[in-house]
Amino acid sequence: MTLLETINGPRDLDGLSPAQLTQLAGEIRRFLVAEVSKTGGHLGPNLGVVELTIAIHRVFHSPDDAIVFDTGHQSYVHKLLTGRQDFSRLRQAGGLAGYPQRSESEHDIVESSHASSSLSWADGISRAYEMTGQDGRWVVAVVGDGALTGGMTWEALNNISDDNSRNLVIVVNDNGRSYAPTIGGIGRFLSSVRTQPTYRELHLKSERLVAKLGKPARALYRGIRGGTHGFLARFTNNKALYSNLDIKYIGPVDGHDLRAMQEALRQARNYRAPVIVHAITQKGRGYEPALADAADQFHAVGQIDPITGEPVEQASSPSWTSVFADEVLALAERNPRIVGITAAMLRPTGLHKFAARFPDRVFDVGIAEQHAVTSAAGLAFGGLHPIVAMYSTFANRAFDQVLMDVALHRAGVTFVLDRAGVTGPDGPSHHGIWDLALLQVVPGIRIAAPRDAEQLREQLREAVAIDDGPTVVRFSKGSVGGESSAERRTHDGVDVLREASQKDVLIVAIGPMAALAMDVAQRVAAQGIGVTVLDPRWVVPVPKSVIEFAREHRLLVSIEDGIRVGGVGTRIRQDLRAAGVDTAVDELGLPDEFIEHASREEILERAGLTAQRISRDIVAQVLGTKVPFARPLPPVVVEPVQQHQHD
Repeated sequence: MTLLETINGPRDLDGLSPAQLTQLAGEIRRFLVAEVSKTGGHLGPNLGVVELTIAIHRVFHSPDDAIVFDTGHQSYVHKLLTGRQDFSRLRQAGGLAGYPQRSESEHDIVESSHASSSLSWADGISRAYEMTGQDGRWVVAVVGDGALTGGMTWEALNNISDDNSRNLVIVVNDNGRSYAPTIGGIGRFLSSVRTQPTYRELHLKSERLVAKLGKPARALYRGIRGGTHGFLARFTNNKALYSNLDIKYIGPVDGHDLRAMQEALRQARNYRAPVIVHAITQKGRGYEPALADAADQFHAVGQIDPITGEPVEQASSPSWTSVFADEVLALAERNPRIVGITAAMLRPTGLHKFAARFPDRVFDVGIAEQHAVTSAAGLAFGGLHPIVAMYSTFANRAFDQVLMDVALHRAGVTFVLDRAGVTGPDGPSHHGIWDLALLQVVPGIRIAAPRDAEQLREQLREAVAIDDGPTVVRFSKGSVGGESSAERRTHDGVDVLREASQKDVLIVAIGPMAALAMDVAQRVAAQGIGVTVLDPRWVVPVPKSVIEFAREHRLLVSIEDGIRVGGVGTRIRQDLRAAGVDTAVDELGLPDEFIEHASREEILERAGLTAQRISRDIVAQVLGTKVPFARPLPPVVVEPVQQHQHD
């Protein structure tokens, strides 16, 4: 039995010797590489927080002490130390979530994986403990992977510094990276601390000196080392970063030195007021393929060979992101007005090729989506056309800026939303199912949902040609499906994918749901029912030709991979009624609930978005046995037979 297998909860760490703790750290790293390589997940960040997490659980007593992770993808080691060691179905239906999840453990508090929110949580929890007399409880916020670049972090620090009587410890996990190297002034400042010759020389020389003096000196060195961190910090001038916040600072600490981390955390705990512990760590620690990955040090991986780190399977078709990456570069080469903006996700969103070719025209603003959007409005005012590339779920964070800074000012900004719709294994906070419902309420916005790679290229070209308001191009996660050609295109840009002479059912397919719609059409047509399938391409505003097609049909069925409430189907139904069209409408989409992690196929099946289910319902609606009932067939007009008299 390994040491790890004996850990059923944090207090099992208490009796371990320093040597055993070091052994445990090694076992955890081997476990993570072996298990995450089978399922995929956030490998690099967790390899970097092994000792840090062990130290936190040694010094603090979860769940009585609240531990909040920012971001939540750093919590795998925390899961292992709190009794969750079955990683066989990590991020799969019925298995462990890739982020903290309250239903899994009392040790998990914050489930959202959106960065930079932990200090606000910690501020609220610690205030509540103080106000309710729970003076014996601490709050520990682990901030890392670029979270310090987010504005909420500094808003929270400003408020925390105004009340210095709470039991609050902020652990800055400083690995110099978010998905990729952390950018911006704060990132440069922390980087200078990590590489500060004064700090490194003092640190290394003191270690070499005590090593020569034997065991007694080494024991003394370990005992006083925690106290010297503040001394060394003064030589590096690191306290300048926090000097105006009136918060105690301890560090920098070697985040992979278990003794040093525990000493620093004990100091912080005993201070009984807000303290920042600055830990320097290495993303991908202990796994050579991750360390050799300059792009993101295996921030997130699919299934990989645990020895080489190479993907087990190569995708048979290009990803949506790669198609965008190539097309935006081609556009940028032709149009010098195009610039790119991303929020700490240069490679994940596909702007890396653009940045490599034109480094002065792509801006990574860190984990600061709100700033990215308003900055884009300013760039547009200055005569450029910004393309803001982010995951769909993170667009939620910048809604006010899209509404008031971009749309109100009719700024020509294009938003490219990757991972739109159901994303699968990353769970509730990463599904991109809200973008259509949220953004379509923005006056003057135009939203495109390409069904395949060629449409992505075409609609991106159309989007950047619009300079009098915001445009959105949204696409899915993963590989692009096959091309689906249209029978014809209407005067206002709607693609007719299938057209029946018998006007029974009109299916309006949003983006990648076109393939499902065509499958449904074939099944329903086999029952003798006429089916026409449209791809609006630009789904907001609703094209006029969609209204005219609906006028001719008995039933309209919309299919989208966003939530039904306030979705595109709702918009179509409202526009039909405004135009005096009484065609029955069935809006198909996802329920307005937080959807747990599972594969995309499993989630769509649970939501009833399968060809078999939809086809069965449409047939019932046409036959009048399921609501909404298809509009009745018009009465058959029978011409009277004229009688001819013969003389």
